Amino acid sequence: MSGFTGTGRALDAVRAKIAALETGGRGDPASLSFGEVSVDHCFPGGRGLPLHHWHELGGEGMEAETAAAPAAFVALLARPLLKAGPAVWIARRDDLHPPGLAGLGFPAGGLIEVWVRDEAQALAAAEDALGASGVGAVIVEAQACDLTAGRRLQLACEKGRSTGFLIARRPFGGGAPGTAGGSAAATRWSIASAPSQPAAGRPGLGAPRWRASLERCRGGRPGAWLFESPGAYSDTEIQDDAHPLRLVADLGDRQLAPAQPARPAIPFPVGGDAAARRRA
Repeated sequence: MSGFTGTGRALDAVRAKIAALETGGRGDPASLSFGEVSVDHCFPGGRGLPLHHWHELGGEGMEAETAAAPAAFVALLARPLLKAGPAVWIARRDDLHPPGLAGLGFPAGGLIEVWVRDEAQALAAAEDALGASGVGAVIVEAQACDLTAGRRLQLACEKGRSTGFLIARRPFGGGAPGTAGGSAAATRWSIASAPSQPAAGRPGLGAPRWRASLERCRGGRPGAWLFESPGAYSDTEIQDDAHPLRLVADLGDRQLAPAQPARPAIPFPVGGDAAARRRA
């Protein structure tokens, strides 16, 4: 048993060295814990989502155009960072709904909206915002980010000590995006909405849920979870204790309802009583 413990400590030490090399030798330990060991251990050092980096999130199907589920998930993911400063949200399409974000506990007073004309302007604005001081988080909606632009975003994160989130989105539809030729993102996620679970004895919908797949994590490992926001749409404010996303157990395969016994057939008179046959 002690051998396994020693191996685990050695792996943690190797991960810490790798993280130090990736951050230029500074060994930056800043991270955002999810409050759940099974989630935090997928990230470098087992401490949670790395801060002062940028992260890429996207969805499948219509989410590639609307980005509704990834946007809500990002708002909750970034909400604890607003204690350090406002969030800058950069987009090409003016369909962001601040009251909806406020319902998730993302205060409208901590949001700066920036509308841009094209992809290049969106990434340039994100770079400027990440490099500025006093910014808690930067969220940019962009179709793709090549390796060169991604490295510029990472350098801006390190300069401004901020954290970025890129929502992969085609805001006006169209064909599939071209390959970006690699990515400098610290993590890459795929986000989809999931059925909610109403509270026991109460009808209607429960707290919103998301199925989150961590597809790539530099210095960590992938994972998939079902997250819930129990405080959504209940006049919540930024909390200092728990992360607004809570891990919940996935739904198992539900069996079909037992078959009901067939009702007995009504016998049809076969002879003797014509009136009974007419009534039937």
